[in-house]
Amino acid sequence: MSSSPANPPLAAARVALAAPRLALVAATAAAWVLAACGQAPSALGVQPPAAPTVGVVAVQAQRVALDAELPGRTAPYQIAEVRPQVGGLIKARLFREGSDVKAGDVLYQIEPASYRAAYGSAQAALAKAEANLVAVRAKAERYQELVAIHAISRQDHDDAAAALKQAEAEVAAARAALEADRINLGHTRISSPISGRIGRSSVTPGALVTASQAGALATVQQLDPIYVDVTQPSTTMLQLRRALEAGQLERSSNGAAAKVKLELEDGSTYALPGKLQFSESTVDPSTGAVTLRAVFPNPKGELLPGMYVRAVIEEGVKAGALLVPQRGVQRDATGKPVAYVVGADGKLQLRTLVAERAVGDRWLVTDGLAAGDRVVVEGLQNARPGVAVNAVPWAPQAAASAPQQLAQTAPAGR
Repeated sequence: MSSSPANPPLAAARVALAAPRLALVAATAAAWVLAACGQAPSALGVQPPAAPTVGVVAVQAQRVALDAELPGRTAPYQIAEVRPQVGGLIKARLFREGSDVKAGDVLYQIEPASYRAAYGSAQAALAKAEANLVAVRAKAERYQELVAIHAISRQDHDDAAAALKQAEAEVAAARAALEADRINLGHTRISSPISGRIGRSSVTPGALVTASQAGALATVQQLDPIYVDVTQPSTTMLQLRRALEAGQLERSSNGAAAKVKLELEDGSTYALPGKLQFSESTVDPSTGAVTLRAVFPNPKGELLPGMYVRAVIEEGVKAGALLVPQRGVQRDATGKPVAYVVGADGKLQLRTLVAERAVGDRWLVTDGLAAGDRVVVEGLQNARPGVAVNAVPWAPQAAASAPQQLAQTAPAGR
């Protein structure tokens, strides 16, 4: 069986249809060859990816007031335990528990009858001694005249003079006994030694009390002003002193007492500032800490003794400090703080920092940055060293308000 001869027109048509496809394949191969030879992608009509946008903060040197936050507890400005100085039965309690009292206010009345009788007896004894003194003195004066004319013996004169001195001593003793009985009678009225707030009473009317007994009848505490005792590690105090001596820190108080702020147990800030009064001259060997005492006004009685507080004490002012937002500082695999900085060529640089302490929501950086460096604080998810970025100033307020705007524009579903 013989094959049919080729049809020249049909073959020509097939070649014409395949020509455009071959041309497209050839063009594509040429594009890859040019790209491999270093030809820019834009020459082939392909746009390069845009540089990622990051928010940056330009670090500026500034004066920063440094504070130390220390734990502590409040303590009364004055405290007095009320105890009887004479014994007897409590006749009456003359105060309301938990009220404010003034110095000298009578708090308790002890039955005074026996002490009043002793006082009267002492008055009588003094009168008797004074009457005897009159007679003895008159006799001594007469004997003084008689001995001058040798009417009596010298011995009689000496006896009269001695009797006069004895009578004068008896009067002095009687007067002292009268004063002692007067004081004891006055002690039957137990008064407040200081002004302040009195606590609960440990006795009721009818109770028997004794002089200088161990248990206090009540306690009075002065709460305005009030002390705040805080503790600071001795190592921190030494570092602060060296920094001040080296000029790394400036005293912010100019010789005056350092100002202190107070944070309460519920996280709120006490409205009135206080002043640092003194620091202990010894270190507690069990804790290695030094006790500092601050005094605060307490006109409304908000602060009560024994409350746990945190005191924020001014340490000094650091000139030329560099502060970086905490969101711009990360930790590397070794735990060291690092941050990305946009260089002059627009590419990211990874810097290792030395962060001395936190100041609010920022880190105080002492090494690794210089004034004018642009630190990346937003867009860190795609940050890599050497990547070219589009740096824009970071606006904290805008970043904080963005979630609120999204919440307001989000449709409410029911």
